[in-house]
Parts: sequence; structure tokens; C-alpha cells
Amino acid sequence: MTQTAKKSPFSMNVNLMHGPIFKNLLLFMLPIFISNLFQQLYNTVDTMIVGNVLGDTALAAIGSCGSIYELLVGFGLGIGNGLAIVAARSYGAQDHDLLKKTVAGSLVIGLVASLCITLAGVLGLHPLLLMLDTPAEILDDAYRYILTIDLGVLVMFAYNLCAGLLRAIGNSVMPLVFLLISSGLNVVLDLLFIARMGMGVQGAAVATVISQGVSVVLCILYIFLRVKILLPEKQHFRVGSHLYWELFSQSISMGLMSSIVSAGSVVLQYGINGLGTLVIAGHTAARKLFSFTSMPIMAMASACSTFVSQNCGANQPERVRKGMKEIALYSVAVAVLAILLMQLGAEWMVRLISGSSESVVLENGARYLLWNAPFYSVLGVLLATRYALQSLGQKVLPLFSSVIELVGKVVFVLFFIPKFAYNAVILCEPIIWCFMAAYLVLVYLHDPFVFPKKAE
Repeated sequence: MTQTAKKSPFSMNVNLMHGPIFKNLLLFMLPIFISNLFQQLYNTVDTMIVGNVLGDTALAAIGSCGSIYELLVGFGLGIGNGLAIVAARSYGAQDHDLLKKTVAGSLVIGLVASLCITLAGVLGLHPLLLMLDTPAEILDDAYRYILTIDLGVLVMFAYNLCAGLLRAIGNSVMPLVFLLISSGLNVVLDLLFIARMGMGVQGAAVATVISQGVSVVLCILYIFLRVKILLPEKQHFRVGSHLYWELFSQSISMGLMSSIVSAGSVVLQYGINGLGTLVIAGHTAARKLFSFTSMPIMAMASACSTFVSQNCGANQPERVRKGMKEIALYSVAVAVLAILLMQLGAEWMVRLISGSSESVVLENGARYLLWNAPFYSVLGVLLATRYALQSLGQKVLPLFSSVIELVGKVVFVLFFIPKFAYNAVILCEPIIWCFMAAYLVLVYLHDPFVFPKKAE
């Protein structure tokens, strides 16, 4: 096993089980950050071209189904992340036979899950848009966009599973390389489908699906040629009921967590849709910018998941404790930088993304960014702790944090948004993050692996 780990495919791996913790976390996190950056560029280039070429109404059409997009794709991504956690534990324990069985089981579970998500979307998307009170003038465009995304869920899931398995063994570089290639393709296809062929907002969705399909093909080719350790053979598909249950329960736990969070976003979208098309457009631009500026936190949380999983498999609780403290300090530093950035250019960035000159769009979007920036520190602790608990094998307790988020958003939509309008939308998530973070930290401090009870 030791000999296998020294082969050339692993030369890009970062050793998260030995050496300086924060330095190695940063080295591992950086490709994830850049990868997330370009993944967001898929969506943001769509938004910029749609906003600048087709106008505020088309931009609102994409924004009105943004939460449904998160619900569809988020459940699949949650499942993929859960499967990768089990793979990282196997790798941390240096059990390569178990790792290959994990990959085999992940392929089966991932295929079934993706098909179920797609079928549910085909049957329920249009009724859901109607239920969310989507404005009539953007309903058809919103439906065409989100239906295309739904039909491409399998492609998106396949890339994230391949990338997750590579990261599980410490390789966060190659998924980035493949995504950079497909990102360039996405820009070209956006311009072709939207600006040249006049496909409207549906063209943006088609460009995203095709581009991610290219990244899937590249990932698979690389694994076949260079990373044999992730290639299961025929006998590895006899996974066994125990491992199947571990894969299923871990993946469903993270999938449900993502879907509950996304369901909360759908509820919140209902409240936003009632505020008018221009408010939707401003919120859409602000959310795109939030996705960009919060990426250092999101990427570190993803790195934290692999770090904790591997060290859990290697039975090193002291490294987990030290790493989590350093991630919390890192989150505070990111929040300070976000505050400075928003003070300098929030409104300018909203104008750039939206292509709008409407004061409602610009002022609401800028205010959203300014008020959210200080809470990036809370969000960083929340995400890292939630991923850490999942990586430690806790499948139920982290789910309650998602329930807190869902209930909180329902309360805001019912009681606060009707009274305080968009200001309530802005403060909704930061306030809920505080409650979620407090709960998750409390659960983490009582985890028996990280904080074992001393013998009396």
C-alpha cells in the first residue's frame, strides 16, 4: 500500500494527515477555491450575458428559479459529497480494496439518485414555479431554463462525484484543470447560443450542461489513465450490505441536508417574488456576487471535509482539533476582507453583473452585500463544523441545523418580509446562520472522537 501511494498519480496530492496543518489545508483548498470560482463563472457569465443582452426581465427569469436550481443540483451534490467522505476515510485508513468498493458503490447510488432527481423535476417543476407565484411575464422563460438544468443533473452529478473522489485521495488540482478548460468552452457557448443563435435564457442552461459534460469526460479519462486506485474491478461491485448502507446513509444525510437548505431557499424565493421584478433582478445579481465573495469560505469548508475524513480514518483526533481552530480564525480574516471589498465597490459590482441602471436593482443589491459581509465569519464556522461532523460519521445531528434554517426562513417569509420588505430578506440568512453555528459548535464540542471522555 505504501508503494502505491508513492506512484506518480499521487505526486499532486497534498498530505492532510501529516505536516503543518494550516499550510497543507491552504495548499489543498486553493485548487478547490479556483475550481469553485470557475464553476460560478458558468452561472455568472450566463447572468451577465442574459442581463446585458436580454434585459432585466430575462435576468429575473433566471433569478426566480435560482432556489429551485439549488434544490435540484444541491441534493445531487450533497449525495456526491457524502460518498466522497466515505472514500476519504478509506484512503485515510490506507485500505485500498475498501476504497475501490466504495467507488463501485458510489457509482451505483449516484446513478439511481440522479435519475430520481431528474424524474422528479420533469414532473414537478412547472407546478412548483406556479406555486412560488412566479410573475407571469417571466414564467415561460424560467421554466425552459430550469427544465434544461434538470435534464442535465446526471452530467453535473458525474463531474462532482469524479472531482470528489479525486479530492478524497488528496488530489484537488486535476479537477481544477478540467474545469478551467470547460469554463472557456462555457463562455464561447453562451455567446453562441444567447447572443448569436437567439436561444434566450434556455441557451444559458444548455451551455452550462454541455460545458460540464466536457469536464466529466476529462475527469474520467484522467482516472482511467493515471489514477488506477479509483478504478474498481468486477469483484469490487460486490459491495456488501454494510458498505452499501454506510454509503447510502452518509450520502442521503448530506443530500437531505442540502435539500432542506435549498427548500428553505425556495421558501425565501416565494417571499422575494412578491416584491416585484426589479427586486428579483437586484437580488439575483447580489446572490451571484455573494457566491463569488464567499468562495474562500466554501472552499475551506470543502477542504475541511476531506481533512477531517482522512484524519478520522487515520485515528488522529488532535489534528482535527487543531485544524478546526485554525479554520475558525481563517473565517474571521475572510470576513474582514469582505467588509473592505463591499465598502469599496458593492454598487459597482452589482451594476457590472446585472447590466442595469435601475436604482432599485443597484441599491438593493449593494445593501445586501454590505449587510452580509460581517457574517462571513459565522458562515465559515457554520460550514466547516457541519462538514466536519458529517466527516466524523454523524448523520443525524447535523441535519437539525438545516431544519433550523428552513424553519427560520418560513418565519421570515410569513412575518417579517411582508412588514419590512427587502430589508428582511437581507437579514434573514445572517440571523439564521448565528443560531445554526451555535448549535453545530455545541454538537462538535461533544463529539466522542474529537473530544474523548477522560477515564475516571
